[in-house]
Amino acid sequence: MIHLRSITKKETKEQDFPFNVPVISALEEIKFTSPVTFFVGENGSGKSTLMETIACAAGSVTAGSESVNTDPSLAHVRSLAQQLRLTWTKRTHKGFFLRAEDFFGYAKQLTHTRLELENDIKKVDREYTGRSIFAKDLAKLPHANELHAIKNRYGDGLDTRSHGESFLALFQSRFVPNGLYIFDEPEAPLSPIRQLAFLSALKQMVAQDSQFIIATHSPIIMAFPDAEILSFDGGQIRSVNYDELEHVTLTREFLKDPEAYLRYL
Repeated sequence: MIHLRSITKKETKEQDFPFNVPVISALEEIKFTSPVTFFVGENGSGKSTLMETIACAAGSVTAGSESVNTDPSLAHVRSLAQQLRLTWTKRTHKGFFLRAEDFFGYAKQLTHTRLELENDIKKVDREYTGRSIFAKDLAKLPHANELHAIKNRYGDGLDTRSHGESFLALFQSRFVPNGLYIFDEPEAPLSPIRQLAFLSALKQMVAQDSQFIIATHSPIIMAFPDAEILSFDGGQIRSVNYDELEHVTLTREFLKDPEAYLRYL
């Protein structure tokens, strides 16, 4: 399902960042033609900036505590978001926006919340000494229900697993059908095997009418079948084939003959 059909930038005389980023300055319209779209390009090409802007314009939910409307790290793109017109096939409020760097803060926040709830339950035991079991259980109920919801979604907790395992667990636990998911470099904590598992989860969610816009450097993730790949290199956004990508050709050539590259280090 392609929920978000296109984005169009309105005419503006703004010259400050991020309006002066070459791909942003040249941007007129992007049409989304596949349920999975990849933004690719070198660091500094503008792909993350545009991705953050789309998340703000769409009012995406974040996986962390900060809203796209209040997150100070997104302040520079909120003005650009106001200059985007989004065209929808069917507006969805499901899904979420996640940058790799936000995940670790989210995992820490989740651990803190879990520990607070466990301490609240212990506090009830202390304060309700001598009172009935019914009164004690009733006082514990709100904390126990919230703790159960966290454990039901995340098991023992994201902090009990490796970064890659917990990152993948977050994706799988938060995926719901009919959502718009905007991810910036989800491969960062994922091993090659975990990246394949991520692709499997992606396939399942596409089959359930979800749409994905993903910025990535990973040739593994870019290989998702029938995805639209948009290159940000050269100051213009253009559709490219997988085999044209420098990420892909360079990785292939390096794996064929690592010494040919390493001898110059």
